[in-house]
Parts: sequence; structure tokens; C-alpha cells
Amino acid sequence: GKTSVLEAIGYLGLGRSFRINRHQAVVQHGQQRFTVFGGLDHGFNEQKNARSSDSLVHRLGISRDVTQKETTLRVDGEGVRSLSSLAKHLPVSVIDPGVFDIVAGGPGKRRQFLDWAVFHVEPSFASCWQQCQRVTSQRNQTLRNGRLDESMLRIWDAQYAALSERVSEARKVAFDQFKSAFDSLVHEVDVSWTEGLKLEFYPGWDTSQSLVDVLVRHREQEARMGHTLYGPNRADIRIRFQGRPVAETFSRGQQKTLVILMKIAQSVVLSDLGKQVSFLIDDINAELDESHRSMLARKLQELRCQVFITSIERSDPEVLWQGNQIPDYRMFHVEHGKLKEE
Repeated sequence: GKTSVLEAIGYLGLGRSFRINRHQAVVQHGQQRFTVFGGLDHGFNEQKNARSSDSLVHRLGISRDVTQKETTLRVDGEGVRSLSSLAKHLPVSVIDPGVFDIVAGGPGKRRQFLDWAVFHVEPSFASCWQQCQRVTSQRNQTLRNGRLDESMLRIWDAQYAALSERVSEARKVAFDQFKSAFDSLVHEVDVSWTEGLKLEFYPGWDTSQSLVDVLVRHREQEARMGHTLYGPNRADIRIRFQGRPVAETFSRGQQKTLVILMKIAQSVVLSDLGKQVSFLIDDINAELDESHRSMLARKLQELRCQVFITSIERSDPEVLWQGNQIPDYRMFHVEHGKLKEE
């Protein structure tokens, strides 16, 4: 039941489960829908002592009927159509066993990591990226038609290239902000790999040429594959140590440190923009050793983040915030699907 509590919060900030792709998997057995709702106050910045319902700034709700395949979204009692209208109010960052795929997994995981920050930094990004994905889908359909319709492809190429430039520019701005925060953070932490580490944003094509030219030059290759091979759908954050991918060179422990620092750097960027991030940390003792847990706890406290931590064993705040001032916290026990404050 502990992860379910985090998933419920995650749904209000992400519009989906951070654990599994299918909505059906989170619905209670024998039921056909789930509903999650919650209220947001001013956060830690102001009115921190206000506890009454009058202090709520926003009320968020999401409901999914898995039989009808219908999703209902509400913000302040009004129905909204897009997930972005819900998610923009609650930046949620997750640290769970799957998060380490950001380093060890494929480019899609790193795109997702970057796009979360872009979404919260640049309000127009969500609709632009959706348009780009729709055009990509139309372009792929044309490529798969068997007989290449060059005139149609040139129309899609032009639309795709224009949207791709906007998407990539927004990603580049967010990446530069993230990298600046990350570089500062790495120098505050005692790690041996500071010098040889290099993070680069790859937009998905060789930008020394226009994307339209790249697409025309690789027309036959794309026709053979039946989908678009160049553009923002292939973007990546390339992370190397002494010229080699960190997935090959870093130990599991080093990869964990790296991912934690990347996550903290993202929240530094949002914090500088006046946005408070809520962290969901699932089963902290299973994935992180004592030094990692302490570093993460200290940094998140400095950033004044709201943090939800689950653990199988009872966590000791004295150990988590070694020698530092222990923040306000509440402890809950989850048993048989019920949450009880201790």
C-alpha cells in the first residue's frame, strides 16, 4: 500500500503512474474506475502555518474509467481537457528503483527526464511537442505507404522541421539551465569522477545541416525502416566519462549518485523559477545506502522541497539528517490499505 499512496500523488502531478504504463493495473481489483483528488496550498514559501482548507490555492482531480477508456480531469472544480493543465500545478519528481534507467536505459528515458523540466520551464512546450508527434505520425504513415509520395513527404518535412526547431530550442534552453545547476552541484559533492564527466544535449540530428536536408538525404533509409529516423523524437542527453558512455564505465553505486544529482539539479532549476517540487521517494532503504540517503535528504531540505518517503523498515530521522536540523515531518503507517498517522 505504500507505493499506492505515492502513485496517487504522482497521478495528480504526472497524469499517469510512474510505475507502470497501463491505467488498468492501478485500479482496485473488481472495480472499473479510480479517482484521485487533492488540494495544493502555497507550499513552503508563504503561509506555511496555514492548515485550514481556506489556504488551498488549487484543487486537482483525475478519474479514469478503464472500461469506457475515458479520463476526467478537474482543476478547481472545472473540467479541463489536457493533462498538462492538471500537471503544471504540481511538479512531481520520482526516485524509485526504475529511475536509474535514466543512465543505464535507452534515450527515451533521458528524453522523458529532460522533457519534464522543459514542460515546467516553458509553458508552450507541451502543445508544440504534441503537434510535432502528430506530424511525425502522419509522416510515418506516408513513409509506410509502399510507394513514396515525394510531394506529400515534402509538405510533412516542412511542417516537421518547423516544429522540430521549436521543440529542440526549448529543450536546449532547459538543458543549459540544468547543466549549469548540475555542474555547481557536482563540485559540492565529494566524488572522484568530476573531471572526466561530460553531459551533452543531442537534438536528434546533425544541426550543421538543416533538418529538411537531412530528411531528403536519408529518404531511402527512412522508407526502408518505415518511420522517421531524424529529429526531436531521437533526442538524447549523452552522458560520457572519459569519452565512453557512463552505462559502461560507472558502477551501480556511481550511477545512483549521478542520477540523484541529476534529479536534484532539475529541482534547483525549478526552485530558481519560484516553483516548489514535490519528491516521491519509494523504498529509500532498498535502493540507497546511508551516505546517499543523507546527501539526498540534506539537499532536498536546502531546496525546501516537499518530500514523501516510503520505507519497509521504520526510518530514523536522526540518521537521515545526520547532524543537521531535522525538518518538520509526520510519520504514517500503511496497513491493509489504510493510512494511519503515528
